[in-house]
Amino acid sequence: MYLDLQQVKQHLIIDHNEDDQYLADLITVSEDAVRRDLNLYSLKEIEDCSGMLPASVIQAMLLLVGTLYANRETVTYGNVPHIVPHTYEYLIALARNYTNKA
Repeated sequence: MYLDLQQVKQHLIIDHNEDDQYLADLITVSEDAVRRDLNLYSLKEIEDCSGMLPASVIQAMLLLVGTLYANRETVTYGNVPHIVPHTYEYLIALARNYTNKA
């Protein structure tokens, strides 16, 4: 895993342990989603020589975990629908591989 639970909890400003397993599951989902969005067989394909992913990819995974954690259903209700700017899509596009057919 490229994200760890403490990193995610710090990003989401969570100071309790009740959702730890749920967050761990979201970490797995986010890494798989990013791998698929980048059209890669493995995220190892974009690791640097020290085994780290590009910062934009890590941030995209954190954003996805946060979005899934905050919005546990496919529809949100409010007075006015609000679309979050395409931050996730932008960050993923920075590293997308268009040659693989994963």
